[in-house]
Amino acid sequence: MVVGTILTVMLTTGRTVGAEQQVLGSIDSAGTRSITVRAEAGAGVTSSVMDRLAGIEGIEWAAGFSQAVDATNSAVPDGVKVPVRLAFGSQFERLGVPSRIAVPGSTAWVSAAALEQLGMPDGVGGVALTNGAAYGVAGILDVPDFLRGLEPAVFVPQPTPSGDEVLSVVIVIADSPQLVAPVSDAVVSVLGADDPTKITVQTSEALAHLRGLIEGQLGSFSRGLVVALLGLTGMLVAVLLYSLVMMRRKDFGRRRALGATRGLIIGLLLAQTGMLALTGILVGSVLSGVMLFASGDPWPGLAFTAALGILTLITALLAALVPATIASRREPIRELRVP
Repeated sequence: MVVGTILTVMLTTGRTVGAEQQVLGSIDSAGTRSITVRAEAGAGVTSSVMDRLAGIEGIEWAAGFSQAVDATNSAVPDGVKVPVRLAFGSQFERLGVPSRIAVPGSTAWVSAAALEQLGMPDGVGGVALTNGAAYGVAGILDVPDFLRGLEPAVFVPQPTPSGDEVLSVVIVIADSPQLVAPVSDAVVSVLGADDPTKITVQTSEALAHLRGLIEGQLGSFSRGLVVALLGLTGMLVAVLLYSLVMMRRKDFGRRRALGATRGLIIGLLLAQTGMLALTGILVGSVLSGVMLFASGDPWPGLAFTAALGILTLITALLAALVPATIASRREPIRELRVP
């Protein structure tokens, strides 16, 4: 019975939870939690905003970028031009930039797409900007989804900015989709723009709302089904154990006549029920895992499986408590009386 319960829950609700985790995992990507602030020329947003962003809770990652300047491969002055941006922030390790840079402010990290356009398949060389500046290529950028809009990307990290550098793009990643809206408001409030009309804020708040809807609908269905199945399991355990008690009432009467206390009788029945339930939980979990793997369906995870096992065990023990109490109250004289 317990095996059947575990199998039923794992192959229905468990499959739903696994699918839900996959869907929410894709929605919870950093791109879904991104806040992109674009400042037109004359907006007055400077690199000093990065210090103010550091004081806002709920921000996982933040960076500011200057206006793009065209650049070519230093060895091919007439080659394809790519945009180069000065990058401001302190968390560029996420992009593959080391925390300590050999030549701070003078080296660039280039994405694979930019390297291909520059004709640098090995990532070795330099870039020459149209404003006369030049930077050596120090490494390859690992460009996440939320920075795809800046591709082809060439970033020059600025570890010690003066605070007066003009920014054209500020990208912030919230800790969770639910925080996108409040973090967005906080970010706008600390921009310090001279002309707010030249500021454009793009967020993924719609996707965050979609995540909440999906989680709410799938979660309510899953919880309802689990509660119903556990309730049915508890009722069946209570009925079966009560039948067992009635069949063995003379045995319990003998134990009571031999000095067994009511607590001992209850403990024996609960221990027996617990051992059988644990065996059923283990067998059901293994079988359901094999069946889910064989069918190619997602596994709901260790946390869900363990929680289901614990709830099933508690349900079985609670359901066994009433029949066990009834067994402990059997009167020895009445049960041992010979008609």
